[in-house]
Amino acid sequence: MLDELRTAEIPGQSCPIRDVLDRIGDQWSLLVLATLAPGTRRFSQLEREIGDISKQMLSKTLRRLEQDGFVAREVHAEVPPRVEYHLTTLGRSFLEPMRELIRWAEANQAAIVAARRGETGAA
Repeated sequence: MLDELRTAEIPGQSCPIRDVLDRIGDQWSLLVLATLAPGTRRFSQLEREIGDISKQMLSKTLRRLEQDGFVAREVHAEVPPRVEYHLTTLGRSFLEPMRELIRWAEANQAAIVAARRGETGAA
C-alpha cells in the first residue's frame, strides 16, 4: 500500500494522502462537511448546527475548505448581504469516503479506547 502512495506522488509536491488528510483531518472540517451534506447553509446555521465551534474557527475552516475546492461560498446582493455555503462537486464526491470513515470510527472506537487503557485483547 505504501508503494501505491509513493507512485502517486507528483514530483516536487508532498504525498497526496498527507496533503489531503492534513487539510480535512483537523478537528472541524469533517463536521462542517457533514453539516453541509444535506444542502446549503448560512454561516449562522452552520454555527448553530455544529454547536461548540467559535465564529473565528468556523470562518477559518470554511475558508480552507473553499480554498481546497470542497465548499463554495455564494454572496447574494441584498442588504444586509446574504452569504451561503454549499458543497461543490468535489465536496459531494468526498461524502461517501467520509461516511465510511465515520462508520469505521464508530465501529472501532471501543477497541481503540480499550487499547489506550492497555487492556489486553483490544488488538
